[in-house]
Order: sequence, then C-alpha cells, then structure tokens
Amino acid sequence: GIYGDLGVRKVINARGHLTVLGGSILSPKVTGAMLEANRSYVEMDELQVASGRIVAEITGAEAGHVTAGACAALALGTGACMTDGDLEKIERLPDTSGMKNEVIIQKGLRVKYDRCLTVPGAKLIEVGDESGAKPEEIEAAIGPKTAAIHYLAPGMGAGVVTLEEIIRVAKRHGVPVIVDAAAQVYPVENLRKYVAMGADLVCYGGEYFYAPNSTGILCGRKDLVEAAALQDFIGFEVKGIRTFGRPMKLDRQEIIAVVVALREWVTMDHQARFEGYDRKVSYLMKELKGIAGVELIPMPEEAGLATGLHITLDEKSLGRTALEVAEALRDGDPRIWVRCQADTITVWAGTLVDGDEQIIAKRLKSLLTAA
Repeated sequence: GIYGDLGVRKVINARGHLTVLGGSILSPKVTGAMLEANRSYVEMDELQVASGRIVAEITGAEAGHVTAGACAALALGTGACMTDGDLEKIERLPDTSGMKNEVIIQKGLRVKYDRCLTVPGAKLIEVGDESGAKPEEIEAAIGPKTAAIHYLAPGMGAGVVTLEEIIRVAKRHGVPVIVDAAAQVYPVENLRKYVAMGADLVCYGGEYFYAPNSTGILCGRKDLVEAAALQDFIGFEVKGIRTFGRPMKLDRQEIIAVVVALREWVTMDHQARFEGYDRKVSYLMKELKGIAGVELIPMPEEAGLATGLHITLDEKSLGRTALEVAEALRDGDPRIWVRCQADTITVWAGTLVDGDEQIIAKRLKSLLTAA
C-alpha cells in the first residue's frame, strides 16, 4: 500500500479525532464527491460563496464560510472583528496600530488553541483565575480596544461565566462574541445552538463531522463572516487584498467534501452509528473477559450504548503499568493509539474502522496474558 511504499506504519486510532493522526476517515460519499470535484476546475470564489450558503442554511446563521480548519476560522474571525471589513486595516494585519486589538478570554477556558486568536495580531486579555470568573469582571475588562470576547464551548471550566451571560454583557457594549465550538457537532442541534443563542461568530472543525482534517467552518453574522472571507486566501487572490490569510488555502475538493460531509452528518442515523460503536466494544469485552488483573468498564452513551471501553490494569498482578501496555501497542505494526491515564487504558470506538477491534483485542490479549 501507499504507506508501506513510504515506509510509514499505519495507525489504528482508538483515541479520537486527532490532528496528529489525520483527523477523520472520510465516507464513500465524501470521497466520491472529492473525486468528482477533481475532474473539473471552478472559480474558487464562486465555490466559496455557494458553499457558504449551504453552511449558513445548515447552521441557521446569516452567513457561512469554509475554512482551513477551526483554527483558521478563529484567526479569520478575529481579524474580522478587528477590521470590520476595512481594507486598509486588513492589509496592515498583524500590525494592529490604531485599531481594536484586544480579545477578552476567561482564564478557566484557556487552551493551547486560543493561540490562533493572536495570529492576526490580537492581544488576549485574561479575566478571572483558577477558581473562575464573574460577569462583572468580564464587563470591567471591556474597553475602547476590545475587539471581541472569546468563549470555548461547551464551557466546562470551574466557575466560568456562562455563554448566555457573556452574550448579555457583550450585547450591552456592542462587542462581538467568538465561540470556539470545534468539536461540538453532536447532537446535531449544536450546529445551530450557539448562533441561536446570539453568538456573533462560531467555529467548527471539519474532522468532527467526518470532513477532511484540514477543514472547518465559520458561521454567524453576515458582516463579520464577509469580513473574514475577505481576509482568506480568495480575498488575496481575487480581490487583490494583501491578507494575512493567504497561507490558509483550501482546494476545491476539500470545500466540496465539507459540504457533502456536513449534509451527511445532519441526516445521518446517529442511533445506528452508536450501535456500531457498541458492537465493537462488546467484541472487545468478550475477548478480554476473564484475564486476571484486568477490569473492563464500558463508556456509556445515549440509550445505554457504549462508545468506548475503560480497561483498568492491576500493575502488581500483571507486572506492568497501563502506560507500558499503551506504549507497547503504539510501538507495534500497525501502531495502536489508545488513551492512557493512571492505571487505565481507554479504547474509543468512534474512530475505529470495521475489523480494528479484532486487531486491538488480539494485541491486548497477547500483552496482558504474557504479563
């Protein structure tokens, strides 16, 4: 196969939608659409406008735009909030002299991906501490240089101000709210939830609805989405604007894949999807049952179906740690990536393809019984 020709080992992904593993497995419908798109050239600005209409329709937003990942959506959206579509300001980014360039962010919602907000030159203004933040602290941080307020969905940090309250505060001051909802695509209602709540811009990652790893979507207020699109690679090439977003290029096949994958996601039988996960977990439990020093705990999802399996190991009984087992799985051929924390290995079924569970079971049985 192609990976073998390159001397690269395949990976069985039991960890989740990870950028470092390629994000997602595309469906036959999506790959078929990409092959069809490959047979013809198109004007990319026309394709972006048309695909944006589909994104807007599905998300319930005023406008939509396909981006080179959720992080590109965050960067372009931040640039839009700082420039309001002003071409002179757009061409100066990341030099933000004389313009709004501050994005308020709660300390309890900081992750490494908020680095993307600073790509166009924004400065992050951190509010609160490890114990959380208060609405009045958010409000006090708003000033003449505030371009936007960031929110990481679903907002699970301890003591963080809720999105509802953030939006209320932001509306009082006329400040846009940018929601990083990269993985929040299920239930499918989440694709409309944050816009419906009043968020001005919302960013999603394409890999989470089984579009290519390199894609994402930005949706929300028409003026801000259009300002973001101006700063993307098409604005640079077609409008002649010297934009910071030129490196965030997409191919026509990728844009088509996003549209097809998004449509497929919102019409999918998700009950059947979870049943498929449950079957893989059941197989693993059957094969690993009875091994001394091993405790099996299924990860429940909706309707009692399992999406994964926690495998807790007794180090004294087995003579090896969960981390050592996880490393042995990863060092094999094919590599098997699992989650590992303390004394527990977790196999997530959502990124397994049919037959992966058999290979995982065989390798785990070999490692655990040998121990």
